[in-house]
Amino acid sequence: MDRTNIISIAKTTLEIEISELEKLKNRIDDQFAQAVEIIHSAKGKLIVVGIGKSAHVGNKIVATLNSTGTPSQFLHASEAIHGDLGVIQKQDVVLCISNSGNSPEIANLVPYLKDYSSALIGMTGNKKSKLAEFSEIILDTHVDVEACPNKLAPTSSTTIQMALGDALAVALMELNDFKANDFAKFHPGGSLGKNLTSKVEQFLSSQKPQVSEDATIRDVIISISASSHGITVVTNGDQIVGVITDGDLRRMLMKGEDISKVFAKDIMSAHPRTIEKDARAKEAMKTLKENNIGQLVVTENGKYFGIIDLHKLLDEGIN
Repeated sequence: MDRTNIISIAKTTLEIEISELEKLKNRIDDQFAQAVEIIHSAKGKLIVVGIGKSAHVGNKIVATLNSTGTPSQFLHASEAIHGDLGVIQKQDVVLCISNSGNSPEIANLVPYLKDYSSALIGMTGNKKSKLAEFSEIILDTHVDVEACPNKLAPTSSTTIQMALGDALAVALMELNDFKANDFAKFHPGGSLGKNLTSKVEQFLSSQKPQVSEDATIRDVIISISASSHGITVVTNGDQIVGVITDGDLRRMLMKGEDISKVFAKDIMSAHPRTIEKDARAKEAMKTLKENNIGQLVVTENGKYFGIIDLHKLLDEGIN
């Protein structure tokens, strides 16, 4: 098989699944809205039940819901009938996912799911199934064609389940007024969380190069060389008056001036860009990029506090 055929197969697969997604979109109705309202108003958590490929989908839906403000837990259907039903409390809502709605494990389980919970929502492709019979709300995930060439392997059907789970999560996010900062609370270690919540102070350099206005060029060179940033901050007491970079030093030396008569204040760049230590790290990155600079002077109430470096932010996933 050549690459042209491979590409054609991929496109056909996507065309089939896109077509099924369009059908799903047109089926969204009051049943979906009621499901969202039931989950939103529940005093307990959402229990998502599945088996086989639907179990994998269920785990993903749970992960998405938990990270977007809807407490959820996955329950495997085969484990449920062997003791794990105890995880369901009467105030919980159950979302049971099964394409056929009639697999033995699901058929045996649904009466208990209904009795033990406050509401049973069925996500199924078979509205005449055992799952549909016991469900208060039916989310129809019927597909006409699986993308599998044998029309057997769950492909279109699992895509539909996943998409409908995303639709539930997003609708619940809106009802819960779940914002970016809320999202960041559940992702403190990832780049998303860092970009939304991290402060400049968390990424400060351990080095704090500094010279006075009257410092000699020798003192300036020593200060710049002692840190890894290629910059030193010129201060007058507690106040920042300028910065000197290694580039400033090179340009001064190329002029051939008598360096014994040159002081920090003579070659510094006045009024450097600064940022407060309590500002978002993302704001620091934006300032660095917009001004095409590698370091930013950090302040505390306007006074020199430290240096933040572009490469440190990049290494930490701030963008």
